[in-house]
This record gives sequence, structure tokens and C-alpha cells, in this order.
Amino acid sequence: MNLRQRLGREKENGASRPGSLLSGRPNETQPDRFQVIKKQLHRELIAKLDLAQLETLDDAERRTQVERVARRLLVETEIRLPRGDEERLIGELLADTFDLGPITQLLLDDEISDILVNTHRQVYIERLGKLELTSIAFRDEQHLRLIIDRIISRVGRRIDESTPLVDARLPDGSRVNAIIPPAALDGPILSIRRFRRRALAIDDLLGLGSLTAEIAQFLTCAVRARLNMMITGGTGSGKTTLLNILSRYISDDERIVSIEDSAELQLQQPHVVRLETRPPNIEGKGQITQRDLVRNSLRMRPDRIVVGEVRGDEVLDMLQAMNTGHDGSLTTLHANSARDALHRLENLVLMAGHSLPDRAIREQIASALEILVHISRISDGSRKVLSVQELLGMEGPVVTMQEIFRYVPTGMDEDGGVKGHFEATGIVPRCCDRIRVTGLDLPSDLFERGRRFPVEARK
Repeated sequence: MNLRQRLGREKENGASRPGSLLSGRPNETQPDRFQVIKKQLHRELIAKLDLAQLETLDDAERRTQVERVARRLLVETEIRLPRGDEERLIGELLADTFDLGPITQLLLDDEISDILVNTHRQVYIERLGKLELTSIAFRDEQHLRLIIDRIISRVGRRIDESTPLVDARLPDGSRVNAIIPPAALDGPILSIRRFRRRALAIDDLLGLGSLTAEIAQFLTCAVRARLNMMITGGTGSGKTTLLNILSRYISDDERIVSIEDSAELQLQQPHVVRLETRPPNIEGKGQITQRDLVRNSLRMRPDRIVVGEVRGDEVLDMLQAMNTGHDGSLTTLHANSARDALHRLENLVLMAGHSLPDRAIREQIASALEILVHISRISDGSRKVLSVQELLGMEGPVVTMQEIFRYVPTGMDEDGGVKGHFEATGIVPRCCDRIRVTGLDLPSDLFERGRRFPVEARK
């Protein structure tokens, strides 16, 4: 049955009456009918298009040409749809042809931070820190696989039964992870960590109540004074966002080398060299690891090295780089607390196969890192800088730290939000002298014991 015959039968059955075929009225069969019509139109559209001619057009002209053909197909079916339904159908056809299908609209919403596709039937989003189930679904498993292939092919990666999981990124820098059978039992899974089209600034974090102006002043001065800093936290806590924001305070006359597993940093300086890992090819060759890139970066005359996330055997090379003249380097690490971050660094060195004594590893950590910032997503979905600590060195076999600022939760409000305040611990960090030497000034009462900084989140 061709498209005209199928739609003609729908018309005879009354499916084409305004509001009955594609309207938003509750009807258990409507989503299936919509998908059937869209699928048939898509096939007919591909058959009608001159693909060779499309290749010669730019993106805007290509979209215009495809939309023109799609509208002509709708006219030829002799089915009259409500205007809203027709525009929706055309929009989804274009999204299926050029973009990412049904999730294209989600990528345009700046409030959405995560898109989680759990097989073709179910799509969740995270909006303002809370998970929501959407009404969006893919046509079938093949449709979802097509979108996954479209994403990863743009960055030269592959996914198949022999390599069923892959990391990639979208053109805007959003991080993508896909996993398919046999590793995913129920069907393909797609996870997208959104990157905002507009890079956040420190004022945005102040507006969200993630930290206060006083803490922001100290952190930005630490970056300008070239203190080595590590940002720690759990998944989705905002580590990379905070790293991006603090990196803006690196001087424009410095050469920065960024190293990432999947490029997502948005460094604003003019002299930035961006490096990215590469997985092995189909023959198992050609892999480039973060450790390879960290080692290579030392030969590129960097003033600062920014490692998007430490997660493997590159950890020792990064610590050595921080200890050999690359002051002001920045990185992030998954950890549940500031102290846990030090244990995890030590474990990463050991897991990499380095046969070093525990004390030698800890001395490397203590001498390399100077400031440790722990950020977390708390129970109401908001992100908070829970602790800012300074590393002091070794005391016996232990790496010693002192907390400078912390966040103290005090209860819940009537809307389910967490109430609390930031406070200074009363400890004046040793790095203040180094900050002042660089010509920066910190208020004398900034670290006064018991001083509270109320959260001034602006909704």
C-alpha cells in the first residue's frame, strides 16, 4: 500500500477529520497513527528528493528544499489537516531528516540540563535539578539507532555489537553517551548532558545561590594568582560548569592547553590549545589516552594545563606537571567529599600500576594541589559549593587540609527547598600572601570566624 492509499483509507475511516488524526485529544491510538503517517511521509520524501543536488546546497537551502517537497507531498495526499498538526508534522520530518528527531525540541530549552532516553519508548529530562518524564518517544528502536549513529558519526566514532558503548559530543559541546545491546538489555540508551548555548558567568552562580560574592572573590583571586586548583563533586554537581567559569579569570597573555575525554570546556582566552582523546579504531589501534595528551602537553610550552576530568592513569603525570612549573593548572575529579578526593587520587595512582610508596604519592598530591573546592547537588536539586579547603602539606603520613569556607544547611522551607548559609571558619589561608604578592587584595574581614554569608538566590 502506497502513501496515498494508506492516507486515503485513513480518510475513509474518518481519521483525517480535523482534530481526529493528529490532535492532542486523549486517544490511545493517536500516537501510533501519527508515527505511521510520519514514517510513510518520510519514506516518500526520501524517494522524491534528489540527494545529489542536495549535497551541493548549504544547510539553509537544503532545509528549504526538503520542506518544500514535504509540503507538496501533503497536498498530493489530498488530506486536510489542522494547521497546527500540519506544522508539527513538517517540523518533525525536518528534525528526523537533519537533526536529532523527537529530542530536537528539548535541545532548544535552556532550562533542561540532561536528556535521558531509556530505549525508544521513554524520555526523561532534568529541568532545574529535578527529573521529569516527557511524552516524547521515538518511532521504534531503529529510529533511535539512526539518531545515535548520526551523533557519533559527526565526531568520527562508531558503535556496534563489538563496541556497544561510546562517548561523543554535539556541535554545541553537549556530552553524549550511548550504549546498545548486548550491553543494554532492553534496547539502545542515550544520555545527553546539555551545555548551555550561553556560557555561564560568576554572576549566574551568585543568582542561583551556588556560592556567595565573598567566596567567588577568593576563588577568582586564587585563579589569577596561579594557585593549582581541583574541583570535586558527584555526577551532575556542576564541576565542569564551575571550572569553565573560573577559567575565565586566567590572563589572556597565558598559553592554555586543555585536555578532555570529550571536548566540552568553553575557554574564552585567545591562546588556547584544545586536545581530545581518541578511542581505538576497528582494528584496536590508534587509541590516544588522556595520559598521552598530558605527556604531550608538557612539550607544548603551556603556561597552564586544564584537564577536564581526572579519571585514570594520567593522574600522576598531571600531578607532576603541577609540580614542575605549570602553576595555576585546573582540573576536576569525581568524589563525595574533599577528603575523599585525596583518597581517590591516591587510589588512581595505585590503579595505574605505579609502584610508589603511599607516602611518596601523598607528598606528590600535597605539593601539587593548593586549593580544593567541593561542590554538590543537594536534595532540592540546587548546586552548592559545600567546602573550600587549602592543602597545607604533610603531617606524618597524612595530607593536611584546612577549611576556609563551608555551606551549612539549617532546614527546609515550605516549598521543599533547603535553607542554609555560607560561613567562614575563621582560618586565614596561607595562600593570602601569595595572592597579595600578585597585586590582588582581599578584605581583612573576609575570613573572620563566624561570619555568615546568606544565600541570595534569585529565582
